[in-house]
Amino acid sequence: MGASMESAITTKGQMTIPKAIREHLGLKPRDRVKFFVHPDGTVVLLPKRPARGLRGMLKSRRGRPVSTEEMAEAVAGGATGVKRAARP
Repeated sequence: MGASMESAITTKGQMTIPKAIREHLGLKPRDRVKFFVHPDGTVVLLPKRPARGLRGMLKSRRGRPVSTEEMAEAVAGGATGVKRAARP
């Protein structure tokens, strides 16, 4: 992408996301976005995807769907750097 784009803010505080950005992020009407403000003042805009969109994305080593408990353990282990033993 690399191009500079801008958008005006209305008196109601609204703005239009440029078409190239909407297409790049895969945004459609009624989609929601998240804004993240970093300590250095930069702002990142990301599409907010529903959790149901993740369904079926991960499989366990045995080929069965991963339970929410297993996902929570994987996330907790990743956050702490501790690898947890696999369940039978």
